[in-house]
Amino acid sequence: MAQAVADIVDEPRLRKWLAWTADKAPTNSPEEFLSFCGAVGLGRLLVEGRREVLKDLRGFAADSRWRMREGVAMALQRWGAHDFDAMVKGILPWARGGPYEQRAVVAGLCEPALLKGPREAERVLRILDGITASLPRPDARKTDDFKALRKGLAYGWSVAVCAGPEPGKALMEKWFLSDDRDVIWIMKENLKKNRLARMDPAWVTRWNNHLAEK
Repeated sequence: MAQAVADIVDEPRLRKWLAWTADKAPTNSPEEFLSFCGAVGLGRLLVEGRREVLKDLRGFAADSRWRMREGVAMALQRWGAHDFDAMVKGILPWARGGPYEQRAVVAGLCEPALLKGPREAERVLRILDGITASLPRPDARKTDDFKALRKGLAYGWSVAVCAGPEPGKALMEKWFLSDDRDVIWIMKENLKKNRLARMDPAWVTRWNNHLAEK
């Protein structure tokens, strides 16, 4: 429904809905859905060439409501389906931002329909590698934004690796050797995904056995 709304609603209405902030439209309230539709609708404006709305979308990436953060990811995917290169270039600064912004990058890029070939896959893999390398110190990881990023990385790697198996497996193998408990958890979660098991069952089994010792 939100995707259909994003197709047809004009910008003034989208802006009106986006004004329903978390204090006015908290999680699970009916009004929250309107704010969510507004976020998805910004993706249509990006497709139409309205690059200035990317600043607004970045702000909503750190919204306290999880549905708004999903709306941001859906808006990015809408843009990426139209112009993948422009979307990647536009959100690269987010990959160096806070955990919620990084999570939006992961969720926006790690969509199978967007990763149509090795070129797209390798670009996304490099971004995931950079985000994983930038994880904060262990003593700064109890925050909600870090937990959201960790969950995103826990499936995003598997999507990108399936789109680019050879470079993807090599990068994951590097992280399999990490001493960081959160990184190992992220990698283990990705190995649980059926998409990886279908891609290379022997590789998954071998590394699952290796990581069982960690």
